[in-house]
Amino acid sequence: MTESHDASQEPPTETTTQGTLSIISKAARDGAADAREAALKTWAATSLFASRFVYTTCYTVSYGVVFPSTLLALSIPRDNPAVQGMIDGARAAIQKVDELKGAAPQAGTESVSPAYAPA
Repeated sequence: MTESHDASQEPPTETTTQGTLSIISKAARDGAADAREAALKTWAATSLFASRFVYTTCYTVSYGVVFPSTLLALSIPRDNPAVQGMIDGARAAIQKVDELKGAAPQAGTESVSPAYAPA
């Protein structure tokens, strides 16, 4: 009786193999789905980090560099010789660039930008 009892507890080999294969294939599908989901979460986190980095960098440059530079430039009076030298140098640089580009303006017809004009 014990022999028949032991034999009845063991499932057939074919059923066991199919069950094992179905478990393995289900685990592979679930693993692939989990990997896909993890990749999407990683992509979203990386995208958020990159956009915040670009935003913070631009914000820092605009307020950390441009604003103090502009404030300093506007605080210098225009009627002093150093500023006149910078204005003349800027005009000369613009003229040199125009010459290098081959688009030299006609003498006497050049217009002076208000930013470079003396006060």
